[in-house]
Amino acid sequence: MQVLNPGLFLVPGIALFLVIVAYLYFFRRVPNKFAYRKYIVLVAGLAFLLNFLWEVSQGFLYVGYQYDWKHISFCALASVADVVMVLILFYGFVLVYGEIGWTQNLTPIRVALLTLAGGAGAIVAEKIHTARGSWSYTDAMPMLLWVNVGLIPVLQFTVLPLLVFCVIPMMRMRQRNSKSKENRGNATYTCPRHLEVKSDKPGNCPKCGMALVKGDN
Repeated sequence: MQVLNPGLFLVPGIALFLVIVAYLYFFRRVPNKFAYRKYIVLVAGLAFLLNFLWEVSQGFLYVGYQYDWKHISFCALASVADVVMVLILFYGFVLVYGEIGWTQNLTPIRVALLTLAGGAGAIVAEKIHTARGSWSYTDAMPMLLWVNVGLIPVLQFTVLPLLVFCVIPMMRMRQRNSKSKENRGNATYTCPRHLEVKSDKPGNCPKCGMALVKGDN
């Protein structure tokens, strides 16, 4: 792996600019701005974590890589660029499908298009960077011979964006279910006639025998 050079930042820089423009554009149009901002933060955070782990674990497949601070820092920087590309995929498909919440309905066709787009982008990026000499592979790297690029970095962008867009809705659904259970647990049952009679479970009023009515605290 070579020392950082300005050419490495050109495409990620352009992509970051496009992501910022897209974020601000849709931020002004979505009805729930808090939920939108939270979703983008979750996507970026999970994408960074998964890509950083992937970048570090595949380091031995690149010539000159060592598990030292310099190369791990390079992996962290590369993971930031990976986050930007994940968001490019997200906003790109927002434009294709015409809906900001397209990840909530990942049909087989959408999954196929997402993996194809991620894989194709990874192939193009690897071709450009290996041609420039930004990095090169060791003999341990499995190759896609028909395009002469490493299989592992292509799998990275074939698998991880899909994983991110699958996990985030599951996390949000689990959070909603947890809040729903908490709300049910906070329910109070009150006698319509004797309002001072309260219970945390269904039953009858001890004073008049009427059924307690469910309400909220």
